[in-house]
Amino acid sequence: MIRAIFIDYTGTMVQEDEPYTRELLSYFIAHSDLKDPKEILKVVWGKVKETEAECFGDAFVKLDERTDRIISFCVENCGLDGDLSYIHDVWSKIWVHAPLFDDVKPFFERSKLPIYVLSNDDLCYLEESMRLKDLQPAGIISSEMARACKPNRAIFDKALEVAGVSPEEVIHIGDSLTSDVQPAKEIGITPVYLSRNKDTVIEGVRVIRSLDEM
Repeated sequence: MIRAIFIDYTGTMVQEDEPYTRELLSYFIAHSDLKDPKEILKVVWGKVKETEAECFGDAFVKLDERTDRIISFCVENCGLDGDLSYIHDVWSKIWVHAPLFDDVKPFFERSKLPIYVLSNDDLCYLEESMRLKDLQPAGIISSEMARACKPNRAIFDKALEVAGVSPEEVIHIGDSLTSDVQPAKEIGITPVYLSRNKDTVIEGVRVIRSLDEM
């Protein structure tokens, strides 16, 4: 019996193509050697994933410090200059103010099961985002609580502990194969892959195009 739902935050609940992200991209274009938005996203997102992978246990650092490390990398390797505090400030606004996809709030309102939000963002930003969006998840499990970032299984273990459920009693909804589907399967949680923009087939995994399908 399924007793709880875990759901990813960025890309699953909130949109990644949003005003503050576009503002950040424009600043990078104007103040770095990177001039193509796709190239910027590739470099920055790759560094985000690399930094998150290194962030575990005694080596764990919170989101603001991880972001400063990525900005420093771009200064040293991509010619980024300008107001670095401004860059950090705009970046932090994304964590709180990125808008929900249209199907998220109805999904929360209709669900008869408790929903737990899992994210590599810090708890303070997630709580403020939930408050502004008027969402009441049963719990929020952040990377700082687990001292690890997805796809590390520690964040899923912490979520199971917080929810008081076993892996077979949970489904996890997410938009990333590497950060959501694969680690959920390895732990024994049933994954649901959310592919909003295209039809996708993954053997042995349920794929949906919208949370309405849940």
